[in-house]
Amino acid sequence: MSDRSPLDREITARTDSYFNRTRRIVETFGDVRVTYAVFLRRPVISAPRLAVQWLERVARERGTPFEIEVKYPEGAWVGAGDPLLYLSGSFAALADLETLYLQRLGPACVAAHNAYQMSLEMPKAAFLAMEARHCAGFEMQEMMAYAASVGSAAARQEGATGFVGTATDATAHWFGEAAGRGTMPHALIGYAGSTLRAAEMFHETYPNDGLTVLVDYFGQEVTDALTVCHRFADLAAAGRMAVRLDTHGGRFLEGLDPAESYAVLERHAPNAIRRYRSDSELRHLVGTGVSAAAIWRVREALDAAGFQKVRIVASSGFSVGKCRVMAEAQAPVDVVGTGSFIPDIWSETYATADIVEYDGTPRVKLGREFLLRQEGRRRNGHQG
Repeated sequence: MSDRSPLDREITARTDSYFNRTRRIVETFGDVRVTYAVFLRRPVISAPRLAVQWLERVARERGTPFEIEVKYPEGAWVGAGDPLLYLSGSFAALADLETLYLQRLGPACVAAHNAYQMSLEMPKAAFLAMEARHCAGFEMQEMMAYAASVGSAAARQEGATGFVGTATDATAHWFGEAAGRGTMPHALIGYAGSTLRAAEMFHETYPNDGLTVLVDYFGQEVTDALTVCHRFADLAAAGRMAVRLDTHGGRFLEGLDPAESYAVLERHAPNAIRRYRSDSELRHLVGTGVSAAAIWRVREALDAAGFQKVRIVASSGFSVGKCRVMAEAQAPVDVVGTGSFIPDIWSETYATADIVEYDGTPRVKLGREFLLRQEGRRRNGHQG
């Protein structure tokens, strides 16, 4: 066992033990060529690259060929239960890999689907992937950034802007960029003592960069936004300035309450509040935090003060559902910063692999005949 490669030892340690036992049994009683069908139980966007690259690496290290037939190209919509790929090769070489390539496939496909939907709901907004702080380590971070790039690329085919970058240097390559994007967190404003002073410090340190100012720290989103815009009027006029709204869900944006929030939407998107809403939809429209009414209120204030070129960046819980509500309210958002394309219900990300052929003979457990190739279904006595 000591002559095994580091990758092989890693696979043994991280895979389910019954797969390790299966490999040993097959090596003892005789290898066969098998074909796996790999699928998810819900609709997704195909994002197989990380899983395929890992399988190719294992094949090289083990010195055995794997045939990987990707049925749906990257970015394609895949229906529930449809095999994303067929994987063929030596059973002894494949038996202990299932756990690890499924980990690299399922979450990425679901996150890509979420990113795709979010991009289509708000097609004019640019999205910034801020997944890093919500991930359980870099492997998940890389997977989620990749997924956002795949989902938004699919949405761009339908006219959306999609995700244009990410918050970290390490994952910027998925968006064709050399570095992550972002300007300031709340901590910098706390350090500076005022929103204006934080903006001044940032601009002095990075004079050639555009300026995006976080304006919710002191609960004076409108006041601080206008103060900073007046201080940097040249940047505002040149379109090199933005204000970022990240108001937490425990309070309303400055100057808003339920009645005033309704009034703001009556002025700009009355149809958005005409029909019955769920509690979550109403909260996104007129509730606390970064609501549609809050975004419209800041846009009103900026325009009235002559800062029409100042953009609005919105963050704080922008999931598929929130994006849909923002679209219905025609919220004037230029950029959305979000990590909420990460799947909420992790059980939806569970990919599954079933062997469907043994040495060319179609065979699959009862109830999974839909995974067989067409020819295999006929040979196995199933039609359709």
